[in-house]
Amino acid sequence: MSTFRSGFACFVGRPNAGKSTLTNALVGEKVAITSSKPQTTRHAIRGLVHREEAQLVIVDTPGLHRPRTTLGERLNDLVRTTWAEVDTVAMCFPADEKIGPGDRFLIGEVAALRRKPVIAVATKTDLVRPDRVAEHLMAIEAAGREAGLQWREIVPVSAVADDQVGLLTDLLIGTLPQGPPMYPEGQLTDEPTETLVAEVIREAALEGVHDELPHSLAVVIEEVVPREGRPEDRPLLDVRAHVYVERDSQKGIVIGRKGARLKQIGTTSRTQIEKILGTPVHLDLHVKVAKDWQRDPKQLRKLGF
Repeated sequence: MSTFRSGFACFVGRPNAGKSTLTNALVGEKVAITSSKPQTTRHAIRGLVHREEAQLVIVDTPGLHRPRTTLGERLNDLVRTTWAEVDTVAMCFPADEKIGPGDRFLIGEVAALRRKPVIAVATKTDLVRPDRVAEHLMAIEAAGREAGLQWREIVPVSAVADDQVGLLTDLLIGTLPQGPPMYPEGQLTDEPTETLVAEVIREAALEGVHDELPHSLAVVIEEVVPREGRPEDRPLLDVRAHVYVERDSQKGIVIGRKGARLKQIGTTSRTQIEKILGTPVHLDLHVKVAKDWQRDPKQLRKLGF
């Protein structure tokens, strides 16, 4: 009789190394926020991969970085706690960038975990030529050796081109302990729906804005309620959300000229939210200023950090 395996794996890497895109590719649905802005993941979102013989739970952590704010310190603590709790760590190195001091710092941190399988993943291989991928794999191998870290495997992957994603899944599952499934079949994430909805709005708000915004943006879902008096076959959910920024000037950026940007954010995110909730949605967005919230523990708590 075949034995069932189940367990947790997490993707590690400096900001913008392709961790969230990879999570989405393995799960096959959109569960993690992906943005071209570094530092956009804030929650350890768990994506679930179901196989006949296994269940893999992917924990997507924020990128570890040198913190400059209270929020930054909390995100780093979250990363380290997550690493300690998972069965396997997969470390991402984008193929279109050389291995740098940030990567070496991370390899050192992961090497300290000892006795935990660590798989190196060369991400974004679709962006470079094959000879560059080969060079990159050798550099990853050497960087591990320098830090005294023995990689379990080194795998080149492109989440965008769906290249070797299945192989990476197999390798991750191969490192998991035997045990029963932890979540019901068909479930894709154990994040509360409201967290997913908030992340979708935040992702839409981050698209195409200036560099100063990513860290300053938080979204809080105030309520999700069924619209009264609707016929049963035509339900409508009212979703009320507040987008928080740190300064008045940022509020102007998010709202845009004559409210055009805010309207665009609403349109973009509503489609995704309707997919998550499975019903038509009326989205009510308001932008508020919470002055310097990233440095204020009280505000951080209020915004869910």
